[in-house]
Amino acid sequence: MSKLLYILIGAIGIRLPPVRRKLLTAPLFNKMCKAMPKMSQTEREALEAGDTWWDAELFTGKPDWQKLQDLPPARLSDEEQAFIDGPTEALCAMLDDWDITHNRRDLPSEVWGFIKQNKFCGIIIPKHYGGLEFGEYAHSQIVMKISSRSASAAVTVMVPNSLGPAKLLLAYGSEQQKNHYLPRLAAGSEIPAFALTGPQAGSDAGAMLDTGVLCYAEFEGKEQLGIRLNWEKRYITLGPVATVLGLAFKLFDPEHLLGEQEELGITVALIPTDTAGISIGKRHFPLNSAFQNGPNWGVDVFIPIDWIIGGADQVGQGWKMLMQCLSTGRAISLPALSVGAAKFVCRNSGAYARVRTQFNLPIGAFEGIEEVLARMAGTTYLMDAARQVTCAALDDGYKPSVISAIIKYQLTEGMRRVINDGMDIQGGSGICLGPSNYIGRLYQTIPVGITVEGANILTRTMMIFGQGAVRCHPYIQSEMAALALEDKEQALKDFDAILWKHIGFFLGNIGRGLWFGVSNARFSNTPGDKHTRRYYQQLARLSTSFTLTADFALLTLGGNLKRKERISGRFADVLSHLYLCSCVLKHFENQGSQETDIPLLNWACQYSLHRAQQSLLAVFWLLPMRIPAIALRTVLFPLGKPYAPPQDKLVGELAQLLLNDSPTRDRLTAGVYINDNPEDATGRIEVAFKAVLMAAPVEAKIHAAQKQGDLDKGTLASTIDSALAKNIINQAEAELLHTAEQARSEAIRVDDFDPGEL
Repeated sequence: MSKLLYILIGAIGIRLPPVRRKLLTAPLFNKMCKAMPKMSQTEREALEAGDTWWDAELFTGKPDWQKLQDLPPARLSDEEQAFIDGPTEALCAMLDDWDITHNRRDLPSEVWGFIKQNKFCGIIIPKHYGGLEFGEYAHSQIVMKISSRSASAAVTVMVPNSLGPAKLLLAYGSEQQKNHYLPRLAAGSEIPAFALTGPQAGSDAGAMLDTGVLCYAEFEGKEQLGIRLNWEKRYITLGPVATVLGLAFKLFDPEHLLGEQEELGITVALIPTDTAGISIGKRHFPLNSAFQNGPNWGVDVFIPIDWIIGGADQVGQGWKMLMQCLSTGRAISLPALSVGAAKFVCRNSGAYARVRTQFNLPIGAFEGIEEVLARMAGTTYLMDAARQVTCAALDDGYKPSVISAIIKYQLTEGMRRVINDGMDIQGGSGICLGPSNYIGRLYQTIPVGITVEGANILTRTMMIFGQGAVRCHPYIQSEMAALALEDKEQALKDFDAILWKHIGFFLGNIGRGLWFGVSNARFSNTPGDKHTRRYYQQLARLSTSFTLTADFALLTLGGNLKRKERISGRFADVLSHLYLCSCVLKHFENQGSQETDIPLLNWACQYSLHRAQQSLLAVFWLLPMRIPAIALRTVLFPLGKPYAPPQDKLVGELAQLLLNDSPTRDRLTAGVYINDNPEDATGRIEVAFKAVLMAAPVEAKIHAAQKQGDLDKGTLASTIDSALAKNIINQAEAELLHTAEQARSEAIRVDDFDPGEL
């Protein structure tokens, strides 16, 4: 009876906020105030950049599927489609990547002129400033197509439209700055570069040693308030040819010319590169790529204060400006380049595997090659789904910073896997560089995408979950805001109200997680048809498991979770694959739920669900409080591991999609540059692929005749003549075989050079 009374009193106490705050919330509040990790200004601004979208739904443990269903598919306007079919296609036809990377180490002057004339540098600039004013999906499609022809050209086009002066001016520039620079940037008469990274400041921008000091000095014949700058930057794309430099630096006001504060923070200014004191023009040589990239220096460079982007009002706002722009830019350029490369390699490696024969069979007929081709096709489908769905969200007005980090990381890593697989299929012909080698230079450039706009190791272990746990969780950010209030009485009230909602949320997820674990989410109310509904249900289950485990980690590790990068990285993998799988389902439906695409759907979903499961299970080994952690694992996975990797029967199905000419192959690789020019490296492969497929029924006749003993084995020429003489094949069929063999020989050609040519 006494125990029941205590329980009753406790229950009443929890329902009475003053009692609850004093007895339960206050001790926890005090403990958490002490345990809260210190956050730098740059960290805070990075956390607060952009907004949330589907990532926040996945953090609820109970996603609102209607929100995903209601997102309009990514679409091109007639004008955007015409630009891709016209100038973009023409630009690709002009590009010879071997000539660019080996002979010139730069784009030809006529290519530079074409890029400027057709406003490729003004894709994002509004029409009234002379730009194209295309949407983010069109931007992505353009970069993707160019990247399938030349990575160096793609980088040259994407940088002015990504994180750079144009984007910063549009968001923060003064009207005078916009009117002056944007028309010039759109026309290509000004070449922009953005200088952030330096010797001491790579991923840690707060460590930069580049400084600006407010002072008065004579400029253009009169005394002006301005900034005396000293800097050293490196890895600056387009830097060697830039005419205007967006420069990030730390600004100081020792003479209090603007106010009492001396350290004003990171600031961004726009500076003509012919300004006195600037040294620019030297180049780095990034892995045999030809895009312009190099260091620059400034010594005692004086600039007027109104050269700050946005003027004096934007003093100290540089890091915030950069993070806000990066929250969208990171989701477009490198993901588009990565998908373009993956589609390009997928299409050509599949064709090569059909054309190349060993042991009297196309190499694509061997199970080992089939496995690699299947992985390439499934990965490419998954990557393109994420790209298209994310672009649709951007065009719908979202600026999801966590999602942009997810797809930058996952798609560049996917590119790495697909290109590596393609190189394995290509074999020796992929190793020997030359104009006939379509994959070698692409293989060399893999680390560029992996490294820039947030190195992938850092993105995975610090950014995705570190930022996601704060921005996407329904309660964490509000709890942190309450803990940071100076009025501790009000802080306790706010914290109390949020905390108990959070506890209810946690308990609800325990119940849902147990039910999903026992039932395998079979009764979960989700959208979808017979092909997709089970995947939606599994996503619902894993979303609950992820959210519950993340809450447990936050509860037991608190501020220490910030330093537990292995745990954070595994959580990032779970969140990433939940997002990727969601995109695959949405993409499949957006494309009309094509029956022939079902193998791609199944492979991509099974792959993502398995990866999410394995990463989540790996988290449990790293959690403290082992007994509760094991209990939580038992609640979420009471019957063991429900998700296996993609089934073996899918391997052959996916491989055949790349080994045959079909609408599915065309859909999978849509948007890349395709040609049938026999003088071009990939054109030769495409010609041979179609010729070999046309000749395949004739080859089958000959093989059948040889098997029955009606035709002797010999050289191809003698075999064709003998088959023709015996009426096994007719003259037209013989011509098909000769054409296919000639095309095959051209497609597998490997370059050689006189010593002097190298």
